[in-house]
Amino acid sequence: MKPNSRFPIPQGTLDMFILQIVSLEAAHGYGIAQRLEQISRSVVQVNQGSLYPALHRLEQKGWLKAKWRESETGREAKFYELTAAGKKQLAAEKDSWAKLAGAVRLIFGEGEP
Repeated sequence: MKPNSRFPIPQGTLDMFILQIVSLEAAHGYGIAQRLEQISRSVVQVNQGSLYPALHRLEQKGWLKAKWRESETGREAKFYELTAAGKKQLAAEKDSWAKLAGAVRLIFGEGEP
């Protein structure tokens, strides 16, 4: 996919994406950004100016917890993990998005039998 084919992700979705990535395994900020890009086939590319404030916000809400540890490069990095409250929030977000996606399919006529 060409870099100019990127588009901004809808407001509020970055938090959900981060929670999903961290639900798979603990990760540091750069690793989260890389995984989002990889899984989305480069459609979702998050810059540091958006990612780190979101990580701090999710930590403040109690949905993520962070621990400093050595990264794969041998440097210390802050690794984020999902909390129990974060798991509940992720489940609620997934449910909301599933309902919205279903409604969009219906609106565009894809929900017809």
